[in-house]
Amino acid sequence: MNLESLPLARLSLSMPAELVVQLDAMVTERGLPSRSQMIAELIRHELAEHGEERAGVILAGTITLIYRTESGRVRQALAQAQQAYLEEVISSQHVFLEDDQSLEVLLVQGPSERLRDLCDELRKIRGVQQLKLVTTTALLPPLHALFDPEEAI
Repeated sequence: MNLESLPLARLSLSMPAELVVQLDAMVTERGLPSRSQMIAELIRHELAEHGEERAGVILAGTITLIYRTESGRVRQALAQAQQAYLEEVISSQHVFLEDDQSLEVLLVQGPSERLRDLCDELRKIRGVQQLKLVTTTALLPPLHALFDPEEAI
């Protein structure tokens, strides 16, 4: 769904003047054309976070990890955790960083509680230094169409 093609609704806000000054500075720093765009982005972010807190909501997003690669045990434990959540982990991208560290980004989609559980499992792994889940309520299209195996013959 293209957000730019959706009908707009006008909304009036009242807030402390200092908050407006900070908002205007953020709009300028990010090069956005209007406050409305910045406020819409902030609301979308909060709605996605709210979705993370509600059970049964299907979310798509990324899990970004920074971890020490001193031993292969960390990567093996990460792979095992991802395999246990095979339905939620769509793909992963790994790069080596300086100082014996690695960055890994997982593309995920699934029920909010399963994504939280996956994050909890990954955080438990010794060597994981940072973990951040970023989600959206916009979903990936189906990766595989359902089909009748008999028709494939």
